[in-house]
Amino acid sequence: MLSKSSARMFFLVGTALCAVAFILLTLDTFQQIPGQTNQDELSPAAIRGKHLFDSSNCMGCHTILGEGAYYAPELTRVYDRRGPEFIAAMLRDPAAMYPGRRRMEQYDFTEEQISDLVAFLEWVGKMDLNGFPANPPLAANAGVAAAPDDGRPAIFGQMCTACHAVGGRGGSVGPSLDGVGTRFDAEYLTRWLTDPQSVRPGTAMPDLPLTEAQVSELTAYLVTLHD
Repeated sequence: MLSKSSARMFFLVGTALCAVAFILLTLDTFQQIPGQTNQDELSPAAIRGKHLFDSSNCMGCHTILGEGAYYAPELTRVYDRRGPEFIAAMLRDPAAMYPGRRRMEQYDFTEEQISDLVAFLEWVGKMDLNGFPANPPLAANAGVAAAPDDGRPAIFGQMCTACHAVGGRGGSVGPSLDGVGTRFDAEYLTRWLTDPQSVRPGTAMPDLPLTEAQVSELTAYLVTLHD
């Protein structure tokens, strides 16, 4: 057995070694932060977006970088999952994106504020977080990054897969788009994407903020989907 003096010395030396190790690891961590967070790419827009994210209490519902609430989707990698078009559309009018389903508050952000928030989320998404957060088991069925390279336009992965699935990949809020090219022609699909309410009043399909070029891209892709 150790004597009282030996035990005291063992405790003091052990505590000192652990304290030194903790300080060295902390210093090493702080030295790596600029590189892992791409600090040099932190733009004025991303900084404004960070302040707006905090002042709007987004963490009251969302989790980001492991902190926040769990009521709404995790946002650390949302830029990769959904892309800028979808994020901007949700911030512009969340109720229109998921009619009767979403409870996200309407903040009435300006277009500049929306761009700032998108820039902030893009910057967060590029951080090297040592594999955090891990990709969920169902990641292969949804999201931008998980979309297969089958010729679908990028806007499809950003907007359409949030609600619709193709080949088992995507959301389940709306109907599957498998075979949609067999059921509808290009003219109908163009009208549907441009103004769904004029085609089917009362539909849950939102009026997506698509440009003419994006509508043409989506139509050209959808007509290729046959049973």
